[in-house]
Amino acid sequence: MSDLESGVQPLNTRARPGPLRTIDKSSRRALLASWLGWTFDGFETYALVLAGPVAVRSVETGGLEQLSAYVGALVAATLLGWALGGIVAGFAADYLGRRRTLMISILWYALFTGLTAVAGDYWWLLALRFITGMGLGAEWGSATALIGELWPDRSRGRAAAVLQSGFGIGAMVAALAWFLLQPVGSEAWRYLFLIGVLPALVVLYVRRAVQDPQMWTEIRDRRRQAKAAAAGGGQLSAQDRASLRSPFTAVFSQPHLRQRALRLLLITVVSVIGLYSVSAWIPQFTGQLATRAGQSGETWAANAGLVFNAASVPGYLLLGYLADKWGRKPTMLLYYAGSALIIPIFFFAIPTPGIALVAAGIAGFFVLGQFAWMPIYMPELFPTTGRATAISTVFNSARIAGSLVTLATGLLISLLGGISTAATIIGLASYVIALCVIWFVGPETKGQPLPR
Repeated sequence: MSDLESGVQPLNTRARPGPLRTIDKSSRRALLASWLGWTFDGFETYALVLAGPVAVRSVETGGLEQLSAYVGALVAATLLGWALGGIVAGFAADYLGRRRTLMISILWYALFTGLTAVAGDYWWLLALRFITGMGLGAEWGSATALIGELWPDRSRGRAAAVLQSGFGIGAMVAALAWFLLQPVGSEAWRYLFLIGVLPALVVLYVRRAVQDPQMWTEIRDRRRQAKAAAAGGGQLSAQDRASLRSPFTAVFSQPHLRQRALRLLLITVVSVIGLYSVSAWIPQFTGQLATRAGQSGETWAANAGLVFNAASVPGYLLLGYLADKWGRKPTMLLYYAGSALIIPIFFFAIPTPGIALVAAGIAGFFVLGQFAWMPIYMPELFPTTGRATAISTVFNSARIAGSLVTLATGLLISLLGGISTAATIIGLASYVIALCVIWFVGPETKGQPLPR
């Protein structure tokens, strides 16, 4: 921040306020509430990965030879619900408000996560995973728009990165909770999901401490006035008519915004493909190295997964810092280039499980850390009337497209004769595409106000 921006004389360096002291309480409270919600999203998502097989054995008595298919269906149902709920909630956040949609989404997944803990059979478990996924997906768009519109231009990137870091921290908390609960026995998974009820308390905090941004309330008031004028038969200006359009139409009817959204979707899809097709195999590959060395493959695989996820937190935070210092595009290029470099190194140049553990951390830093650009850059490319709709549509559509593509990963592994070749080809192809598209996705927005 320059001396002119801060209003402090250059020689009086001790009087210069710290970055947080220049942020109003409302913005900090909104970040805390959104971070807590996204942290529980991370907890709940990783809880399924950890406890899914145990849950299936507990509620399904037959056909357990197809355990992986049962667990895979639970994950697929969660992702499908996530995508659908996220798209709908983005639309709701533009109409009902960021704060109200955030509260509904947190309360929704808290309620249905709690109900998951008492599922009596597999089909109830599957249905509840889909419904819970809708609440999980709904939280991201409203929280991202809320933070983007409340935090100042100079520190918006760091705030959004802090928001994204909650997902990685939630995953680590889930791993710790599962470690502590496993001695309970075959029903331990129920207690793990029961912890997911706690976000309901966050709703009370949001209701009391968080307000909608003025940027959105101005749009809401203009829409109400235009509706009243139209109902009374009055003349509407072009701006009034535009305010009555749906958020989806407001964004995607404009060619330059539609093209921008499609390019963002392409980059986000390749991130999802790279994540699903690479992260799933890093623990397994580490376990194979350990087995060859005469050590416990399961232990090393679990450690690699934990390190991979834990490294995402500093990855998120550094991306936010660099995005505010260097710019959005240079930082994105760094993270995609780092991802493209570490993948072939991990799968072809790592001789021991100990070194693989270090490499898994580096991979998690870049492969997971790159997702922090999405809550930073996406809101800066769309107007307030359809911001939440646009970013939620892009972010969640990518999950559907990416999931469909990664279904072919297992077949590719069989055709190419191993994890190393398949994961490297998919990962490299994904990240090279991203490196090419970044140049054309939109303008550099570092330090610039959000479009109205």
